[in-house]
Amino acid sequence: MQRKASAVWHGGLRDGKGKISTESGLLSNAQYGFTTRFENGPGTNPEELIAAAHAGCFSMALSAQLGSAGMTAQTIETNAAVTLEKLEAGWTVTEVKLDVKAKIPNADAAKFQEAAENAKKGCPISRLLNAKVSLTATLT
Repeated sequence: MQRKASAVWHGGLRDGKGKISTESGLLSNAQYGFTTRFENGPGTNPEELIAAAHAGCFSMALSAQLGSAGMTAQTIETNAAVTLEKLEAGWTVTEVKLDVKAKIPNADAAKFQEAAENAKKGCPISRLLNAKVSLTATLT
């Protein structure tokens, strides 16, 4: 399996502009640039896309882990916050905080926590990132 995306950049770092597209067409020439990455300008940025990918990947991994534990969630809501910091080596993604809330009828809390930890370890995006990945998992 292979998925593709592309980025086109024009200009310098601060005054340049870029567009990101995905093979599926869901993102088509989505704007990004210095202000969307390091300030609060309109558009997206690589870290936001990583957060979205991680939230989606983790939610699916948790669903699989819950199934293995004999549980099925009515809902799994995952938020991911990616931290980008300037280190001596340069700008680095240093942490991803996952916050998941799951609604599971008659859930065993200990099995849920175990499933969440296994999902964090097993999620392909978690394994991709060379950053600390923390997790808060809540049953509702």
